[in-house]
Amino acid sequence: MSDIFIGELIGTFILVVFGVGAGANLNLNKTFANGGGWIVTSFAWGFAVAFGVYVSDFFGAGGHLNPAVTLAAALAGSIEWGAVAYYVSGQMIGAFIGAAFVILYFYPHWKATSDQGTKLGVFSTSPAIKNTPFNFISEVLGTFILVFGLNAIGLNSFAEGLNPLIVGFFIAAIGMSLGGTTGYAINPARDLGPRLAHALLPIPGKGSSDWGYAWIPVVGPLVGAVLATFVFQSLF
Repeated sequence: MSDIFIGELIGTFILVVFGVGAGANLNLNKTFANGGGWIVTSFAWGFAVAFGVYVSDFFGAGGHLNPAVTLAAALAGSIEWGAVAYYVSGQMIGAFIGAAFVILYFYPHWKATSDQGTKLGVFSTSPAIKNTPFNFISEVLGTFILVFGLNAIGLNSFAEGLNPLIVGFFIAAIGMSLGGTTGYAINPARDLGPRLAHALLPIPGKGSSDWGYAWIPVVGPLVGAVLATFVFQSLF
């Protein structure tokens, strides 16, 4: 089980360094990439997932990088329930450490950025329009499409080593189409780990970590994963 824990930890670390790092690069003041826009953000997260999966696969962990994907795999019988804790703990720790790396790397730019919402937005998602039922539904449906699509991708035969890249483009497509409502967490670890880092670690001028919203990008993806697994197995 140690290979699962280590692979998911390092893979999720890469995911968050690339994804949250892109968020910092695009949104913090006085970076060369400031103002890059949503298309860049979507592709950054897509490539973050792809290369995180490559790294996780190298360690034989399977490249989940996402508790919702792990839950779906356990429900489908692809992994043992006893392994879930190793997957999820690796994902959460990797996400936290990845966010800590981004804090340190961009340290002067936190001081140069006064807006507290911008700083939090680097780490975690928030709704464009705050509407709790619809924000929750957005995360459920976004993750439903993610998990259903991942299952469909798994049924196809691509050239060896190509699957993670296909998944990365899939993530980017979800971001560009459905990400504008809540920032498309579709991954509890991707949101909760960096949000914890924002709350616990010293960031100049930071504000609230918005714990009132934090349950949505955790519970929504888990519900979406359960529904997608049930529907996919019913159809196939």
